[in-house]
Amino acid sequence: MQRWRGLEDIPQDWGRSVVTIGSYDGVHRGHQLIIRHAVDRARELGVPSVVVTFDPHPSEVVRPGSHPPLLAPHHRRAELMTELGVDAVLILPFTTEFSKLSPADFVVKVLVDKLHAKAVVEGPNFRFGHKAAGNVGFLAEQGKTYDFEVEVVDLYVTGDAGGGQPFSSTLTRRLVAEGDVEGAHEILGRPHRVEGVVVRGAQRGRELGFPTANVETLPHTAIPADGVYAGWLHVADEAMPAAISVGTNPQFDGTERTVEAYAIDRVDLDLYGLHVAVDFLAFVRGQQKFESLEALLEAMAGDVKRCRELVEAAEGSA
Repeated sequence: MQRWRGLEDIPQDWGRSVVTIGSYDGVHRGHQLIIRHAVDRARELGVPSVVVTFDPHPSEVVRPGSHPPLLAPHHRRAELMTELGVDAVLILPFTTEFSKLSPADFVVKVLVDKLHAKAVVEGPNFRFGHKAAGNVGFLAEQGKTYDFEVEVVDLYVTGDAGGGQPFSSTLTRRLVAEGDVEGAHEILGRPHRVEGVVVRGAQRGRELGFPTANVETLPHTAIPADGVYAGWLHVADEAMPAAISVGTNPQFDGTERTVEAYAIDRVDLDLYGLHVAVDFLAFVRGQQKFESLEALLEAMAGDVKRCRELVEAAEGSA
């Protein structure tokens, strides 16, 4: 896959392409419908497929301080899009100046002059341009002028998550914030993932016999509610069953919220300075402060046992 940051990165000899535009945070199952359609259409037409997305999230520029928690950083979205067959991802820096582009100017500067769109694939509620004034109807009219098709794909998928609400990034963020990582899994089609570099913490886990990787998460990461979770710790190409703790460590009067993962039965790991990923499979229990260190150790042993069982069951059914 080719990855471009800004219009100037697009090769000058770039030909016609099929394009889809959106934030695509999380690349959830609804997004996947649109992206797969764009990829399939591109193959039918014999041209590359391109996903156009933005950094930072447009809401942060339009309404400073409103940046939503992110379900996936851009490099992870690109990985997921590669799996769907996308040929190129264009990340447009979303600046105040860029936000003032009219819908018509956006079409010309991005879709026509640079990407030479042969077809554009979007969801029914797609909006673009200054004050989100452009919609799929306007896009279709522009297509008649500039020789590109517009195809609208219904991205609305429903299931048990969120009480049957249509799947969306907003719903997924809410479920993650509530600790409902199983509901988030249903929407995403995979476990919710948190990434970052392993940093040195208080090292109490090591002292207690459960050495944890203290993950310094990326900015604006959507982090699940405080508690204990079963999941996996990914280091390089290895996925290790893990017991994951999110919270402030009230047992030791902590104040800083952390994400720590104990790779079950692995006490030999030296992960400091490595970039790792943590996948959340299931919620085990909420954050607690115990009456004694002995009670804490007993609970931790029970947590690890439960996490092992949950991961083994998930891997056994995969």
